[in-house]
Amino acid sequence: MGFRFVFACNRFGLDLRVFMVKISLEQKPLRSVLMKLYGAEVVASPSLLTSFGRKVLEKEPDCIGSLGIAISEAVEEAASRKDTNYALGSVLNHVLLHQTVIGLEAKRQLEAANEKADLIIGCHGGGSNFGGLAIPFIRDIIEGEKIEAIAVEPTSCPTLTKGIYAYDYGDTAGITPIMKMFTPDFDT
Repeated sequence: MGFRFVFACNRFGLDLRVFMVKISLEQKPLRSVLMKLYGAEVVASPSLLTSFGRKVLEKEPDCIGSLGIAISEAVEEAASRKDTNYALGSVLNHVLLHQTVIGLEAKRQLEAANEKADLIIGCHGGGSNFGGLAIPFIRDIIEGEKIEAIAVEPTSCPTLTKGIYAYDYGDTAGITPIMKMFTPDFDT
């Protein structure tokens, strides 16, 4: 998410604050370096900047964060300021469409190597990364290509194999509108 918003904000002279999941920031520090080079402020989430972040840290001081917490913090900040807007970089349909750039690039690379895909493996959290990789290959499958697609989910939040298809919030604080999605079923 960060790079395209960072680049756009830089080109249009807009300030940008990115709430990045703390563990992602620690594991992938170069992502934040690039965002900072383009002028963004990168905040490890959960943070002390929002009431929800402070609430999470009070309950769990060593919290590694989650996408839901980061979204909650960003939405809280945007909703509390008249000069701020929120842009969601994951979960929703427009993001899935945008992520097809990944699959289109994979197809071009395969064509350049005079190869065809027979197996697509991608991570599946909210679905946009996996969908973005796999969707450009759907026409090939319809036209008879034998391509297997495997979505890999985290064991910490197995929404595909143990999730239920239900209405849920896209954030942890429960302040975004609810939408139908595969959501964790922690009772199983």
